[in-house]
Amino acid sequence: MTSYALLAACFLVVAAAVQAVAWRRARRRHGLALTICLLAVVALTATFDSLMIAADLFSYAHDSLLGWRVGLAPVEDFAYPLAAGLLCTGVWNLFPRRPDDEER
Repeated sequence: MTSYALLAACFLVVAAAVQAVAWRRARRRHGLALTICLLAVVALTATFDSLMIAADLFSYAHDSLLGWRVGLAPVEDFAYPLAAGLLCTGVWNLFPRRPDDEER
């Protein structure tokens, strides 16, 4: 495993742990909302990373990547938006709810 992939995996593990702890407090349709959020960030990352790489705004050292790509974006780039989606929704569910907040 490359150092870039290892660093990305660390972020994903922490975010997944927070999500797992918060899942018990999640609202009824949290799974659907989380899925939509993660699909959106993956689509946006694939689109805009590919555009920026095609425009030669930045590049990667090939020896530091696993080699798998989605469009032009290396698969390691998807760890951070996925971690952000998991972490943000997990932290949201850890906050106390208002007493007048109904299940929707």
